[in-house]
Amino acid sequence: MINVIELFAGVGGFRLGLEAASGFNVVWGNQWEPSKKIQHAFDCYARKFEGNGIHSNEDISIVDGENFKGQDIDMIVGGFPCQDYSVARSLSGEKGLQGKKGVLFWEITRLMKETNPKYVLLENVDRLLKSPSKQRGRDFSIMLASFRDLGYSVEWRVINAAEYGQAQRRRRVFIFATKNETPYVMNGRNYDETQMLHEKGFFAKAFPVKEGISEKKKPQSFIMKKDLVEISDAFSMNYYNAGIMRDDLVYTEEVTPIEEAPIPLREILQSDVDEKYYLSEAAIEKFTYLKGPKRIERTSATGHKYVFSEGGMAFPEPLEKPGRTMLTSEGTVNRSSHVVEDPQTKRLRFLTPVECERLNGFPDEWTEGMINRMRYFCMGNALVVGLIERMGRRISEIEKENIDGNQVELELVFTETDAK
Repeated sequence: MINVIELFAGVGGFRLGLEAASGFNVVWGNQWEPSKKIQHAFDCYARKFEGNGIHSNEDISIVDGENFKGQDIDMIVGGFPCQDYSVARSLSGEKGLQGKKGVLFWEITRLMKETNPKYVLLENVDRLLKSPSKQRGRDFSIMLASFRDLGYSVEWRVINAAEYGQAQRRRRVFIFATKNETPYVMNGRNYDETQMLHEKGFFAKAFPVKEGISEKKKPQSFIMKKDLVEISDAFSMNYYNAGIMRDDLVYTEEVTPIEEAPIPLREILQSDVDEKYYLSEAAIEKFTYLKGPKRIERTSATGHKYVFSEGGMAFPEPLEKPGRTMLTSEGTVNRSSHVVEDPQTKRLRFLTPVECERLNGFPDEWTEGMINRMRYFCMGNALVVGLIERMGRRISEIEKENIDGNQVELELVFTETDAK
């Protein structure tokens, strides 16, 4: 069994996917929403996984690493917030570095130091690779350098769930870090960076990509600077949708997925839907405006006039395609909410909470027990469970390689012998 700590757990998407893959034991999960009297997500998590592991509802910054002594933590997972990861010298200069207060990524690295896991699997919005806008790639570079300094190699991939057979066009960046002394990392040194991204690496086997190198976006490689403050102050980089860092060498490339047929919206719709989900005439009129194309003259705070333009969106949603990216505002009258024509009644309506759960691959009624507004909110924050299940199976393969030790070298020897 691979012992797991789940951070920023939400309603348990990571855990559901790992448990579906089997071979994982989530020994501790943390979910805490600051400034909330009712902890809806935590309550759901604790209810669904009652009796399995410890459930923590406290600020992660005050969690003591001593809690994990003797538990042999193998992996940390979590979907952490996209924040400003800038760092600076401490006031005295010689006492090391200080990160911006309240940034939760530093809590991940703190727990990595205290538990020394073999694996770390994280999820974030894909704009992480380009943030901040005035120094593109800085934040991700700080993360990569931090992992390197802790003795990890890193692979990343931006994955659109619908391109790998899921029901939602949800793009997220996934980051997989592995301890350098593991056989998986050491065996991987038999392959160059392109081979790792296309054939042999973590994501390549779970989420296959097409052969060949992008002509428009040439691969880039560089040596990561040693000084985190120098990276924070001046470094920028245009990261592509896939990449790998081993030691100081970072390589990034734009890869093209070998697409699988997605689940269309039609297949996740419920029948006999309650009247409260149907749109009034006023709501239909509002949606027609919100989702339509626009060219509006506006005046900035400085008095500058400009034209705000916005393209039109499908209204209602095409049922033969997968759903768009679901946001936390789902189920309200705004441009991003899904509106479908109900196949039974031919009337326009919102998606139900259960349909939103299905978009993310959760079991029906997973978030039952909280108000609808929070059910939509939690699903807007959730990840696609099916992707994590595939990653879990891939981690199990890597764990077997780490136990077997020399699996890859043996395969290479056999290949060379056969060739003779």
